[in-house]
Amino acid sequence: MKAVVKKEPGFDKMALENVVEPAVYGDRVKIKVAYTGICGSDIHTFKGEYGNPTTPVTLGHEFSGEVVAVGPDVKDLKIGDRVTSETTFETCGKCKFCLDKEYNLCSHRRGIGTQADGSFAEYVLSREESCHKLADSISYQAAALTEPLACCVHAALEKTTIEPTDVVLIFGPGPIGLLLAQVVKAQGAKVIMAGITKDSDRLELAAELGMDRTVDTMQENLEEVVFSMTDGYGADKVFDCSGAVPAVNQGLPLTAKKGTFGQVGLFAEKCNPIDEESIIQREITYIGSRSQKPSSWHIALDLLANGKIDTDRMITKVYELDAWREGFEAVMAGNEIKVLVKS
Repeated sequence: MKAVVKKEPGFDKMALENVVEPAVYGDRVKIKVAYTGICGSDIHTFKGEYGNPTTPVTLGHEFSGEVVAVGPDVKDLKIGDRVTSETTFETCGKCKFCLDKEYNLCSHRRGIGTQADGSFAEYVLSREESCHKLADSISYQAAALTEPLACCVHAALEKTTIEPTDVVLIFGPGPIGLLLAQVVKAQGAKVIMAGITKDSDRLELAAELGMDRTVDTMQENLEEVVFSMTDGYGADKVFDCSGAVPAVNQGLPLTAKKGTFGQVGLFAEKCNPIDEESIIQREITYIGSRSQKPSSWHIALDLLANGKIDTDRMITKVYELDAWREGFEAVMAGNEIKVLVKS
Protein backbone atom coordinates (compact mmCIF):
# COMPACT_ATOMS: atom_id res chain seq x y z
CA MET A 1 0.00 0.00 0.00
CA LYS A 2 1.01 3.66 -0.32
CA ALA A 3 2.24 5.48 2.78
CA VAL A 4 4.03 8.74 3.57
CA VAL A 5 7.15 7.68 5.47
CA LYS A 6 9.61 9.71 7.52
CA LYS A 7 12.64 7.62 6.62
CA GLU A 8 15.26 9.08 8.93
CA PRO A 9 15.84 12.11 11.17
CA GLY A 10 16.58 15.48 9.62
CA PHE A 11 14.96 18.00 7.30
CA ASP A 12 12.44 16.38 4.92
CA LYS A 13 13.74 12.78 4.55
CA MET A 14 10.15 11.88 3.63
CA ALA A 15 8.65 10.02 0.70
CA LEU A 16 5.51 8.30 -0.54
CA GLU A 17 6.49 4.65 -0.58
CA ASN A 18 4.96 1.23 -1.12
CA VAL A 19 4.94 -0.54 2.23
CA VAL A 20 3.49 -3.78 3.55
CA GLU A 21 -0.21 -3.52 4.38
CA PRO A 22 -0.76 -3.96 8.14
CA ALA A 23 -2.34 -7.18 9.44
CA VAL A 24 -4.60 -7.38 12.49
CA TYR A 25 -3.73 -9.29 15.64
CA GLY A 26 -5.02 -9.40 19.21
CA ASP A 27 -7.19 -6.37 19.89
CA ARG A 28 -6.02 -4.49 16.80
CA VAL A 29 -8.35 -3.01 14.23
CA LYS A 30 -7.48 -2.33 10.59
CA ILE A 31 -8.96 0.90 9.26
CA LYS A 32 -9.29 2.02 5.65
CA VAL A 33 -8.28 5.64 6.04
CA ALA A 34 -10.68 8.26 4.69
CA TYR A 35 -9.01 11.54 5.70
CA THR A 36 -6.02 12.65 7.77
CA GLY A 37 -5.39 16.15 9.07
CA ILE A 38 -1.93 17.66 8.76
CA CYS A 39 -0.89 18.63 12.28
CA GLY A 40 1.71 21.17 13.35
CA SER A 41 3.74 18.31 14.83
CA ASP A 42 3.80 16.68 11.38
CA ILE A 43 5.35 19.87 10.03
CA HIS A 44 7.90 19.92 12.86
CA THR A 45 8.74 16.31 12.01
CA PHE A 46 9.11 17.21 8.33
CA LYS A 47 11.52 19.99 9.27
CA GLY A 48 13.48 17.71 11.58
CA GLU A 49 12.56 19.81 14.62
CA TYR A 50 10.59 17.15 16.49
CA GLY A 51 12.67 14.45 18.17
CA ASN A 52 9.74 12.26 19.24
CA PRO A 53 9.14 10.11 16.13
CA THR A 54 10.80 6.76 15.68
CA THR A 55 12.12 6.33 12.14
CA PRO A 56 11.26 4.96 9.72
CA VAL A 57 7.60 5.61 10.49
CA THR A 58 4.44 6.49 8.60
CA LEU A 59 3.20 9.88 9.82
CA GLY A 60 -0.41 10.91 10.47
CA HIS A 61 -2.52 10.79 13.64
CA GLU A 62 -5.65 12.91 13.02
CA PHE A 63 -7.83 10.55 10.99
CA SER A 64 -11.11 8.88 10.20
CA GLY A 65 -12.06 5.78 8.25
CA GLU A 66 -13.87 2.46 7.97
CA VAL A 67 -13.06 -0.76 9.82
CA VAL A 68 -12.08 -3.44 7.30
CA ALA A 69 -10.64 -6.15 9.57
CA VAL A 70 -10.58 -6.96 13.29
CA GLY A 71 -8.24 -9.04 15.45
CA PRO A 72 -9.39 -12.15 17.34
CA ASP A 73 -9.65 -10.27 20.66
CA VAL A 74 -11.79 -7.43 19.32
CA LYS A 75 -15.16 -7.52 21.10
CA ASP A 76 -17.41 -4.72 19.88
CA LEU A 77 -16.16 -3.20 16.64
CA LYS A 78 -17.26 -4.76 13.38
CA ILE A 79 -16.24 -4.57 9.74
CA GLY A 80 -18.01 -1.61 8.18
CA ASP A 81 -18.04 0.58 11.31
CA ARG A 82 -17.23 4.23 10.69
CA VAL A 83 -14.59 5.32 13.22
CA THR A 84 -11.99 7.75 14.36
CA SER A 85 -9.18 6.81 16.71
CA GLU A 86 -7.18 8.14 19.59
CA THR A 87 -3.46 8.37 18.96
CA THR A 88 -2.58 5.89 21.72
CA PHE A 89 -1.31 2.66 20.16
CA GLU A 90 0.32 1.05 23.17
CA THR A 91 0.89 1.80 26.88
CA CYS A 92 2.43 -0.03 29.82
CA GLY A 93 -1.06 -0.62 31.26
CA LYS A 94 0.36 -0.72 34.79
CA CYS A 95 1.35 2.78 35.90
CA LYS A 96 -1.04 4.96 37.90
CA PHE A 97 -1.74 7.06 34.82
CA CYS A 98 -2.79 4.05 32.75
CA LEU A 99 -4.98 2.79 35.60
CA ASP A 100 -6.73 6.17 35.60
CA LYS A 101 -6.96 6.12 31.78
CA GLU A 102 -4.64 9.11 31.51
CA TYR A 103 -2.69 7.48 28.71
CA ASN A 104 -1.28 10.83 27.61
CA LEU A 105 0.96 10.74 30.71
CA CYS A 106 2.20 7.13 30.50
CA SER A 107 6.00 7.20 30.18
CA HIS A 108 5.94 4.08 28.00
CA ARG A 109 3.17 5.22 25.65
CA ARG A 110 3.64 4.65 21.91
CA GLY A 111 1.64 6.92 19.64
CA ILE A 112 0.18 6.42 16.19
CA GLY A 113 2.14 8.43 13.64
CA THR A 114 5.13 8.90 15.96
CA GLN A 115 6.29 5.56 17.36
CA ALA A 116 3.78 3.39 15.47
CA ASP A 117 2.82 3.70 11.80
CA GLY A 118 0.19 6.34 11.19
CA SER A 119 -2.58 7.32 8.84
CA PHE A 120 -0.95 9.09 5.88
CA ALA A 121 -1.54 5.74 4.21
CA GLU A 122 -4.26 3.61 2.69
CA TYR A 123 -4.67 1.62 5.91
CA VAL A 124 -3.76 2.13 9.56
CA LEU A 125 -3.80 -0.15 12.58
CA SER A 126 -5.23 0.89 15.95
CA ARG A 127 -6.27 -0.85 19.15
CA GLU A 128 -9.98 -1.34 19.76
CA GLU A 129 -9.96 0.70 22.97
CA SER A 130 -8.66 3.71 21.05
CA CYS A 131 -11.37 3.58 18.37
CA HIS A 132 -14.65 5.49 18.55
CA LYS A 133 -17.69 4.88 16.37
CA LEU A 134 -19.00 7.92 14.54
CA ALA A 135 -22.55 9.19 14.82
CA ASP A 136 -24.33 9.39 11.47
CA SER A 137 -24.26 13.18 11.71
CA ILE A 138 -20.43 13.28 11.77
CA SER A 139 -18.78 13.22 8.34
CA TYR A 140 -15.41 11.59 7.72
CA GLN A 141 -13.91 15.03 7.12
CA ALA A 142 -15.23 16.40 10.41
CA ALA A 143 -14.12 13.25 12.24
CA ALA A 144 -10.55 13.83 11.08
CA LEU A 145 -10.54 16.88 13.37
CA THR A 146 -11.58 14.93 16.45
CA GLU A 147 -8.02 14.53 17.75
CA PRO A 148 -7.15 18.25 17.83
CA LEU A 149 -10.66 18.96 19.13
CA ALA A 150 -10.10 16.44 21.94
CA CYS A 151 -6.86 18.25 22.83
CA CYS A 152 -8.89 21.46 23.16
CA VAL A 153 -11.56 19.74 25.24
CA HIS A 154 -8.87 18.42 27.56
CA ALA A 155 -7.37 21.90 28.00
CA ALA A 156 -10.61 23.84 28.45
CA LEU A 157 -12.97 21.39 30.12
CA GLU A 158 -10.75 18.90 31.96
CA LYS A 159 -7.70 20.87 33.10
CA THR A 160 -10.03 23.69 34.11
CA THR A 161 -13.73 24.52 33.79
CA ILE A 162 -15.50 27.18 31.75
CA GLU A 163 -18.42 29.03 33.32
CA PRO A 164 -21.07 30.84 31.25
CA THR A 165 -20.11 34.05 33.06
CA ASP A 166 -16.43 33.79 32.07
CA VAL A 167 -14.61 36.10 29.71
CA VAL A 168 -11.93 33.99 28.01
CA LEU A 169 -8.90 35.33 26.14
CA ILE A 170 -7.31 33.05 23.54
CA PHE A 171 -4.00 33.71 21.77
CA GLY A 172 -3.35 32.14 18.37
CA PRO A 173 -6.18 31.80 15.81
CA GLY A 174 -4.74 28.68 14.19
CA PRO A 175 -6.62 25.35 14.04
CA ILE A 176 -6.16 24.66 17.76
CA GLY A 177 -7.09 28.18 18.81
CA LEU A 178 -10.20 28.21 16.62
CA LEU A 179 -11.32 24.80 17.88
CA LEU A 180 -10.67 25.72 21.51
CA ALA A 181 -12.60 28.96 21.03
CA GLN A 182 -15.60 27.00 19.78
CA VAL A 183 -15.38 24.62 22.75
CA VAL A 184 -15.43 27.64 25.07
CA LYS A 185 -18.32 29.29 23.21
CA ALA A 186 -20.30 26.04 23.50
CA GLN A 187 -20.18 26.56 27.29
CA GLY A 188 -21.79 29.99 26.94
CA ALA A 189 -18.72 32.09 27.80
CA LYS A 190 -17.51 35.23 26.03
CA VAL A 191 -14.38 34.85 23.90
CA ILE A 192 -11.72 37.38 22.90
CA MET A 193 -9.50 35.97 20.13
CA ALA A 194 -6.09 37.62 19.78
CA GLY A 195 -3.68 37.36 16.87
CA ILE A 196 -1.30 39.45 14.82
CA THR A 197 -1.68 41.18 11.45
CA LYS A 198 -0.72 38.13 9.39
CA ASP A 199 -3.63 36.30 11.09
CA SER A 200 -6.20 38.69 9.61
CA ASP A 201 -8.07 36.00 7.65
CA ARG A 202 -8.11 33.70 10.66
CA LEU A 203 -9.34 36.48 12.93
CA GLU A 204 -12.09 37.18 10.41
CA LEU A 205 -13.08 33.50 10.53
CA ALA A 206 -13.07 33.63 14.35
CA ALA A 207 -15.58 36.48 14.18
CA GLU A 208 -17.72 34.53 11.72
CA LEU A 209 -17.61 31.53 14.07
CA GLY A 210 -19.21 33.68 16.76
CA MET A 211 -16.33 34.98 18.86
CA ASP A 212 -17.36 38.10 20.79
CA ARG A 213 -14.24 40.11 19.98
CA THR A 214 -11.20 39.66 17.75
CA VAL A 215 -8.06 41.71 18.24
CA ASP A 216 -5.06 42.27 16.00
CA THR A 217 -2.55 43.04 18.75
CA MET A 218 -0.35 44.94 16.28
CA GLN A 219 -3.21 47.33 15.46
CA GLU A 220 -5.22 47.55 18.69
CA ASN A 221 -4.49 47.83 22.40
CA LEU A 222 -5.37 44.38 23.74
CA GLU A 223 -5.10 45.54 27.36
CA GLU A 224 -7.77 48.19 26.81
CA VAL A 225 -10.08 45.67 25.13
CA VAL A 226 -9.71 43.04 27.86
CA PHE A 227 -10.11 45.38 30.80
CA SER A 228 -13.06 47.19 29.20
CA MET A 229 -14.87 43.85 28.78
CA THR A 230 -14.09 42.69 32.33
CA ASP A 231 -14.71 45.80 34.44
CA GLY A 232 -10.97 46.12 34.90
CA TYR A 233 -10.49 42.66 36.43
CA GLY A 234 -8.93 40.85 33.48
CA ALA A 235 -9.92 37.64 31.70
CA ASP A 236 -11.15 34.80 33.90
CA LYS A 237 -9.37 32.23 31.74
CA VAL A 238 -6.55 32.75 29.24
CA PHE A 239 -5.28 30.10 26.81
CA ASP A 240 -2.14 30.39 24.74
CA CYS A 241 -2.43 28.34 21.57
CA SER A 242 0.41 30.12 19.78
CA GLY A 243 3.48 28.82 21.57
CA ALA A 244 4.87 32.36 21.26
CA VAL A 245 6.62 33.71 24.36
CA PRO A 246 5.56 37.35 23.67
CA ALA A 247 1.91 36.26 23.59
CA VAL A 248 2.25 34.49 26.92
CA ASN A 249 3.89 37.50 28.52
CA GLN A 250 1.18 39.73 27.08
CA GLY A 251 -1.52 37.44 28.42
CA LEU A 252 -0.32 36.84 31.97
CA PRO A 253 -0.91 40.42 33.25
CA LEU A 254 -4.29 40.39 31.48
CA THR A 255 -5.39 37.33 33.46
CA ALA A 256 -7.72 38.13 36.33
CA LYS A 257 -6.35 37.81 39.85
CA LYS A 258 -6.94 34.19 40.94
CA GLY A 259 -7.61 33.42 37.25
CA THR A 260 -6.34 30.51 35.16
CA PHE A 261 -3.80 30.52 32.35
CA GLY A 262 -3.77 27.39 30.19
CA GLN A 263 -0.64 26.63 28.19
CA VAL A 264 -1.68 24.69 25.09
CA GLY A 265 0.81 25.86 22.45
CA LEU A 266 4.28 24.30 22.39
CA PHE A 267 7.34 26.51 22.59
CA ALA A 268 10.29 26.31 20.22
CA GLU A 269 12.65 26.24 23.21
CA LYS A 270 12.45 24.15 26.37
CA CYS A 271 13.21 27.09 28.70
CA ASN A 272 11.79 30.59 28.15
CA PRO A 273 11.68 33.97 29.95
CA ILE A 274 8.15 34.02 31.37
CA ASP A 275 6.51 36.81 33.39
CA GLU A 276 6.57 34.94 36.69
CA GLU A 277 5.86 38.15 38.62
CA SER A 278 2.35 38.27 37.16
CA ILE A 279 1.78 34.63 38.12
CA ILE A 280 2.84 35.34 41.70
CA GLN A 281 1.32 38.78 42.26
CA ARG A 282 -2.00 37.93 40.59
CA GLU A 283 -2.16 34.43 42.15
CA ILE A 284 -2.64 32.94 38.69
CA THR A 285 -3.01 29.19 38.24
CA TYR A 286 -0.70 28.35 35.32
CA ILE A 287 -1.67 24.97 33.85
CA GLY A 288 0.02 22.79 31.26
CA SER A 289 -2.16 20.66 29.01
CA ARG A 290 -0.68 17.71 27.14
CA SER A 291 -2.58 16.09 24.28
CA GLN A 292 -5.82 14.31 25.29
CA LYS A 293 -7.18 11.24 27.09
CA PRO A 294 -10.15 8.91 26.39
CA SER A 295 -12.69 11.07 28.25
CA SER A 296 -11.71 14.04 26.06
CA TRP A 297 -12.81 12.11 22.98
CA HIS A 298 -16.29 11.37 24.28
CA ILE A 299 -16.90 15.06 24.90
CA ALA A 300 -15.36 16.06 21.56
CA LEU A 301 -17.50 13.60 19.59
CA ASP A 302 -20.62 14.75 21.45
CA LEU A 303 -19.84 18.37 20.49
CA LEU A 304 -19.40 17.31 16.85
CA ALA A 305 -22.55 15.19 16.81
CA ASN A 306 -24.59 18.08 18.20
CA GLY A 307 -23.29 20.61 15.70
CA LYS A 308 -21.43 22.73 18.25
CA ILE A 309 -18.19 22.76 16.22
CA ASP A 310 -18.08 24.14 12.67
CA THR A 311 -15.41 22.04 10.97
CA ASP A 312 -16.52 22.79 7.41
CA ARG A 313 -15.40 26.43 7.69
CA MET A 314 -12.03 25.34 9.04
CA ILE A 315 -11.14 22.79 6.35
CA THR A 316 -9.79 24.96 3.54
CA LYS A 317 -7.86 22.45 1.39
CA VAL A 318 -7.99 18.70 0.69
CA TYR A 319 -5.20 16.86 -1.15
CA GLU A 320 -4.97 13.31 -2.45
CA LEU A 321 -2.42 11.03 -0.80
CA ASP A 322 -0.23 11.22 -3.91
CA ALA A 323 -0.11 15.01 -3.45
CA TRP A 324 0.79 14.89 0.27
CA ARG A 325 3.83 17.10 -0.28
CA GLU A 326 1.66 19.86 -1.74
CA GLY A 327 -0.49 19.60 1.38
CA PHE A 328 2.52 19.98 3.67
CA GLU A 329 3.75 22.94 1.62
CA ALA A 330 0.32 24.58 1.86
CA VAL A 331 0.39 24.28 5.66
CA MET A 332 3.94 25.66 5.83
CA ALA A 333 2.95 28.61 3.64
CA GLY A 334 0.51 29.60 6.38
CA ASN A 335 -2.38 30.58 4.11
CA GLU A 336 -4.74 27.74 5.01
CA ILE A 337 -6.64 26.95 8.21
CA LYS A 338 -6.86 23.15 8.20
CA VAL A 339 -5.52 20.92 5.44
CA LEU A 340 -6.63 17.30 5.01
CA VAL A 341 -5.11 14.44 3.02
CA LYS A 342 -7.56 12.03 1.38
CA SER A 343 -6.38 8.41 1.27
